[in-house]
Formats: sequence, structure tokens, C-alpha cells
Amino acid sequence: MYIIKSGLLTTIQDQGRFGYQQQGVIVSGAMDSFALRAANVLVGNDQGDEALEITLRGPSIRFDAEALIAICGGNLSPSIGGQKVPLWRPVIIRAGEVLEFGPCIWGARAYLAVAGGIDVPLVLQSRSTYLRAGLGGLEGRALRTGDVLRCGAVSDCAAKYTRNGLAALESKPFAAAPWFIGFPSRPAYAQEPVIRFIQGRDFRHFTEESKAAFVSRPFYVTPQSDRMGYRLEGQAIRLMQPFEPISEAVSFGTVQVPPEGNPIILMADRQTIGGYPKIAQVASVDLPVLAQVKPGESIRLAEISLEHAEELYMDAEQSFALTEKAIGLYLTKERGV
Repeated sequence: MYIIKSGLLTTIQDQGRFGYQQQGVIVSGAMDSFALRAANVLVGNDQGDEALEITLRGPSIRFDAEALIAICGGNLSPSIGGQKVPLWRPVIIRAGEVLEFGPCIWGARAYLAVAGGIDVPLVLQSRSTYLRAGLGGLEGRALRTGDVLRCGAVSDCAAKYTRNGLAALESKPFAAAPWFIGFPSRPAYAQEPVIRFIQGRDFRHFTEESKAAFVSRPFYVTPQSDRMGYRLEGQAIRLMQPFEPISEAVSFGTVQVPPEGNPIILMADRQTIGGYPKIAQVASVDLPVLAQVKPGESIRLAEISLEHAEELYMDAEQSFALTEKAIGLYLTKERGV
């Protein structure tokens, strides 16, 4: 794959770099883990394999060999040869064709998976890019114009699916499968989504007025938000009295409140520990939904119990397992597309 144009921010991400936080190394990984996993299984990869995370404005990529790809997540108007490329399904692209992205119609991030994954070195058991430390991915940085990416070994089912599909391509630049991951199997992506949370360990230290506002007023994602954290703006959230907790471990979705009262939701590139009071923890099932909110857009927050959050997570994982199994059956059919 040759990068003709790099886009606003295109990096290589997988599910993250786990096991090194005690040494101060962050997890990183995909912001929308569901879209990453879905794109990978659609092309016959392991669900946690590396893919391109494309933010807001996408790249232009020339494929110098035929490939099986899938694009999931936000709709950044992908096209090949002037024809729209459908999302959430396998697409076989002919050698020499160029994949381009246009206006951002919905969402903030798209994930492009290629059968075989992307051949970059493992760094601490992950290929995810952490930009601030120059770690992982391609030389620890975002993609640039002129970069060349090589794919890894393609699975047998993906290779067979691609061969069968190429036979049916004729003169078309690409061919998309007639089957796809439908809306019922995806997270509850939405405009102004409701993001569910459980109480953080410091919830009781906030005023009753602030706790009520936290669940009744919208919060806007500010332009200062990034992969490290979403900075929210809305009614200020106040403590009953000054309180400075000891710094402790944080996770994806931890909601901290600094002294000025505007919450920060920690995201994929979060630090390993934090010392601001923690008002909430976003339910894991809603993290992909949150990751697709753009700066300037708003969210609402809704409290649920820990037990409910666990049930939602288990239901989502069971649903994904069934989806993965169904995709495997489609990929191994005799006819590719």
C-alpha cells in the first residue's frame, strides 16, 4: 500500500499494549475497539490485529496488489474509482486502484483493515502507535505521504475469498460482498448519544446540584480533546469541599474532574495514573460510541449499576462472538462475492 496522501491523522492501532502500565507505558490502541475488531474479522484476521485508524479526514492509498479490505466505524466517504465503497463489509480491490476518503459524514474515526494485517514490528507485544512517545506503529508516528505499508500473511479463508472474488470482478475496480454487519450488531452509535456510566469512587464528594447536573445537562466535547482525553464543557461540576485524592490507576473511560469543574473522560492514550477526583467510569460497552463523537458535538450521561454494566458487556461480547462465527462461514463459502 502506497500512501499518496496521509490525511489528518492516520495511525496504526491494534487493541493496545497491555502489561506495562506499572512501568509507565500507556495502553494506547484503537479508540473504537468494536470497529477495529469488526473490520479485522471481516477480512479473516484475528479480531485484535492492527489496522489503520483514520481520523476525520482520510488518506489516499494506492493498492499495488489486489487486497481484501473492510472499513468500519465512522463514515468518511470512502471511494474507489469515483464509486462509493460500502462500510461494514468485505471489499476486494483490484491492484493499482486508489482508495480515497472525502467529507466526514458521520462519526470521527474509520478503521481500515487489510487481510493479513500490516507488517510493522511488535513493540512491547503491540503494534499500536503512541505518538507522544514515538512508540509502535510505523516509526512511532502518524502516516506521511510517500509511506509504503506491507501486509502480513493472509489467512486461508481470506485468500480463497479473494481469489473467488477476483474471478467475478471483470473490469470493476472493486467488488463488495452482499452481506455485512448490520445495525443491530453494532454499538448504539448516535448523534448526541447517551453514554452510560457507573459511579466513580469519589462520586460522593460532589455536591448534589453537580451530581444532578451531571445526568440532566448535555456536555460538549471541546476542540482541545484528543486520543488522551475528551474535555467536556457544560455546567461546572463542584466538590462539596476541597478534596485531593492520592494519584492512582485510571482506565479507558475514567471521568476526572479538575478544579475548574469541566470533566475529562480519559481515552485510549490516557496516562497510567491520575490524581483528580473521579466522578464516574464510562461503561465499557459505550466506549466505542463515545469514540465516534467529534469535537463540538454533545453527549448526555446516564447512571447505571455495576451489575447492569457487566450484563451489557457480556451481552455485547456474546453478540460479537456470534457475528464473528457467521462471518467465518460467509468467508469460507465457495463463491467470493
